[in-house]
Amino acid sequence: MYLFRFASPFPSAYGQLDYNFYDSSCPRLQMIVRYGVWAAVNNDTRMAASLLRLHFHDCFVNGCDASILLDDTVDSKGEKNAFPNRNSVRGYEVIDNIKADVERACPSTVSCVDILTLAAREAVVMAGGPSWPVALGRQDGLTASMQAANEQLPSPFEPLENITAKFTSKGLDLKDVVVLSGGHTIGFAQCFTFKRRLYDFKGSGKPDPTLDASALANLQDLCPNKDSSNTILAPLDPVSVYKFDNVYYSNLINNVGLLESDQALMRDPKTAALVNSYSRNPYLFSNDFATSMMKLGNLGILTGNKGQIRKKCGSVN
Repeated sequence: MYLFRFASPFPSAYGQLDYNFYDSSCPRLQMIVRYGVWAAVNNDTRMAASLLRLHFHDCFVNGCDASILLDDTVDSKGEKNAFPNRNSVRGYEVIDNIKADVERACPSTVSCVDILTLAAREAVVMAGGPSWPVALGRQDGLTASMQAANEQLPSPFEPLENITAKFTSKGLDLKDVVVLSGGHTIGFAQCFTFKRRLYDFKGSGKPDPTLDASALANLQDLCPNKDSSNTILAPLDPVSVYKFDNVYYSNLINNVGLLESDQALMRDPKTAALVNSYSRNPYLFSNDFATSMMKLGNLGILTGNKGQIRKKCGSVN
């Protein structure tokens, strides 16, 4: 595990955030979050990837504001049941449990979004990945939008150009696309997200010709060509399923990337060059992943009186 300590390359993005924000008001915060994540991952190894994804899906839709944690109400449909999240995003109860512990220690002090941002880092560290400094002081949002989640989140079915456009619209760049895709070194995908590669690639009635033959056979065994297999899970990185490492990039070079959107990184010369670099240099990947996660954690943040400190993460106060 690497710990990267560096000056922020984008100080203005932090606004009123501070690395020591809760040092006096909630000094045990980081320990409480770390223990909560440890307990969750100890109980369910998949949870490390789920918490990382939960944080990404929160920040990518109108900024890091814990809007993904809000339950639907009579008046509004939130992000939980948007197509990219419904029956696939997990970990809500982990954040709720940590929030309850934090509330007992320091009531009405720490936002749900700061807890989620810290939890994502701890999840990566516990899977063997890098750590990075997390500036704190975000506030929780007051609204959530199913439509925004449907429109803004990248899809595994989209071409790389569309995914890149979604990243750049957030102030992220092509390098961040490749680096943050490396989060797929852990986690699973449901068969429906890649099944057309196995049986009907781009309407051809045949498998994706770029997919390694042995991987194709294994995946066809796992995901038969019928609807009942849609929710079966396959590891995004079958080589080191639960370990946060750079093997994801080697998989792409070997044509065994699971999702179309992952394997597409090898078809663009610019992204392929980064894939090759990260496959050769695990330290470079860890360092760049830490930097990109710092950028991600500061998208569209609310400070001052723009948000609130929710008492419960599923509802506004």
